Amino acid sequence: MKKTLALLLVLMLMLPILALGEDFAGTITIGIFEPASGDNAAGGKQETLGMYYANSLVNTVELGGKTYKLEVSEVDNQTSADKAPAAAQTLVSRNVNVVLGTYGSGASMAAAPIFEAANIPAIGASCTNPGVTLGSPLYWRICYTDDFQGDVLANFAFSDLDVKVAYTLNMLGEDYGAGLVNYFTRAFEKLGGTVVADTFPEGTSDFTAYLQNAVNAGAGVIFSPSSTTYASLMLGQAKSMNLGIPFVAGDTWASSVILEAVQNSALKVYFSDFFDENNDEASQVSKDFVTGFKAWLNANPQNLTNNGGNDIIAAVSALGYDAYMTAVEAIKATENGGKEQIAQALPGVSYDGVTGMIVFDENGDAKKDIAYIKIADTESLNYIFVTTTSIQ
Repeated sequence: MKKTLALLLVLMLMLPILALGEDFAGTITIGIFEPASGDNAAGGKQETLGMYYANSLVNTVELGGKTYKLEVSEVDNQTSADKAPAAAQTLVSRNVNVVLGTYGSGASMAAAPIFEAANIPAIGASCTNPGVTLGSPLYWRICYTDDFQGDVLANFAFSDLDVKVAYTLNMLGEDYGAGLVNYFTRAFEKLGGTVVADTFPEGTSDFTAYLQNAVNAGAGVIFSPSSTTYASLMLGQAKSMNLGIPFVAGDTWASSVILEAVQNSALKVYFSDFFDENNDEASQVSKDFVTGFKAWLNANPQNLTNNGGNDIIAAVSALGYDAYMTAVEAIKATENGGKEQIAQALPGVSYDGVTGMIVFDENGDAKKDIAYIKIADTESLNYIFVTTTSIQ
């Protein structure tokens, strides 16, 4: 009897505390499908940071007069086409309602059938290969694609840098690099330029012979859309060789890893990007993101570490933020945040994001037509805006 009375007393005392908690109608889980290890871990972590920051701002949603909690669930796909399906299956087993990611087109394409079989919609943030959405009815994407990016970079090299011979170098079997080299080559040759192509096998650590091949070919630019791990090695060796040929690459090179690699050198490294934190003509949405995200990074040492040890805003962080907020917009258009309902809502989403307006075309791709060209500053260790460019 004493134990029963004691238990009743405890429960009565807890009632006011329980009443303080929010009464959630349910939980909607947003899966984060990104690399936290492997060749592209640096970029994957920065993209993920944008998603976590967005969740820190918007972690509930009102549907039909009821409040639902928004939770995130993360898996490490290592940007590997071999490991991506298992990582995707882990998110399926966690009953996620929608997936964000991934940094790395190959992993996105490898995971797409897993998500599709489970009727889970996915929103790519920076996976630029056109194959991500083509033939994948449940995959959407908020960034521009590699056919556009390849044209932009080819035009920049040919016209702005006045280069007529380009040397391309990408890893064998890697979808992102191979695709971007293909689009760059097609556009550069159409302009009247000459391309000398080369590839390297996975696991390569010495790039000096490849760099010498570029010299021997009389190349005016080296186009190498590789992972940051390989890029760091390549640039370090180019620095040792006092190589005078400028590098041009895609969005993966917008990383602190690249800045560290070119530190105190005469190397010129240009790359295309989705966002510029120093853009004077940025929207208020973008300016608010820059201010808030920097404060959020600096308030947590681990976040700062995952960002590369500084508070420079990578474009993929902005894309990660926009991917999360795009998912939220789709969720708001549903009755209860069910995965099938989210999939039905996504084609009609219109979201004014940090990286621009997000409206999807018939393939599930955002209608983006502007890229930022930047150069890595070897002294200040920051990105310097060069120009914006668009191919109509």
